Amino acid sequence: MRCSFALTAVAALAGAALGRVYYEETFSDSDSIDGFKATEARSDLGSIKLSAGKWYSDAENSVGLQLAEDARFYAYTAKLQRPFNTKGKDFVVQFTVKYEQDIDCGGAYLKLLPPTLDPAKFDGESPYEVMFGPDICGSTNRRVHAIINYNGTGSQIDKVVPPRGDQLTHQYTFWVRPDKTFEIRIDNKVQEEGKVEDFWKVLPDKQIPDPDAKKPDDWVDGPAMIEDPEDKKPDDWVDGPETIPDPDAKQPEDWDDDMDGDWEAPAIANPDFKGEWKPRMIKNPEYQGEWTAPLVDNPDYEEDEDLAVFNIGYVGLDIWTVKSGTIFDNILITDDIDYASQFGNSTWADYVEKEVEAKKL
Repeated sequence: MRCSFALTAVAALAGAALGRVYYEETFSDSDSIDGFKATEARSDLGSIKLSAGKWYSDAENSVGLQLAEDARFYAYTAKLQRPFNTKGKDFVVQFTVKYEQDIDCGGAYLKLLPPTLDPAKFDGESPYEVMFGPDICGSTNRRVHAIINYNGTGSQIDKVVPPRGDQLTHQYTFWVRPDKTFEIRIDNKVQEEGKVEDFWKVLPDKQIPDPDAKKPDDWVDGPAMIEDPEDKKPDDWVDGPETIPDPDAKQPEDWDDDMDGDWEAPAIANPDFKGEWKPRMIKNPEYQGEWTAPLVDNPDYEEDEDLAVFNIGYVGLDIWTVKSGTIFDNILITDDIDYASQFGNSTWADYVEKEVEAKKL
């Protein structure tokens, strides 16, 4: 979405006062899309263009980078305004996505790539620092990817954050603080937050079951319920037979014992039958539950100051989509969450209701 010149100037001043911007693209200029360079690693790429889509809140503000061809791979990169090493800094990546085509299968995530990347050779195997954003395929395979690189291996967040799959523009924000805590937001609302090491299992556990602990010989781990030893079967309990001869049945007058055999009354359910008696179940007073070894400090655990520290030089699209039409916009990489919030409000939040109304027309 575009910002007016005045708004851009205000944002620039705010950015200078509050933090540093490493990449910011609102696709406000007609040649802004030229900043995204196609890889030379494959020749069957889908094309990209500037478009506000079929409906929009504002003809200028809503323009973004649109995936223009069906059933294609897209592999494009843009260089940051300056490299960003996040050590000791807040890290924020934020952008908007509009699945205008009523997406059935397609990604809309960004890859943040190291400064050493060769854009001409960019492909799905290129190392990346962060992969973040929505991915939808079918009704069940839907999640917001939040993959971070640690020691050369990508690690996915172990919680599934559902993406927004309607045909409106939504804003995605990933914020990592210097203290190794994070937030994932969609439309300014926190979807997941916590400590990085609790959500990305890349470090050994701080504590482990004591390998030297042994289950006590007298530990009772079952059964949890037992028959009540004091429960007694009532004297009038009828536990058989289940059926009895019908006392009201009469032998037919034309019954011939010689021809028909001995007559027997048909069986009916015994109205006094209560089934097999069993004592009631009570909690086992000796039951202690499943035994687990006590936890002790893990000698292999060591806090890593470089966990969730990224070295970023490029932002990239490396995705496949069945239906074209996805629009990326308002891409921001900064070290200041306050500036990201201001930027998001001026480029996205202020236009939400207008877009909803435009779609109804």
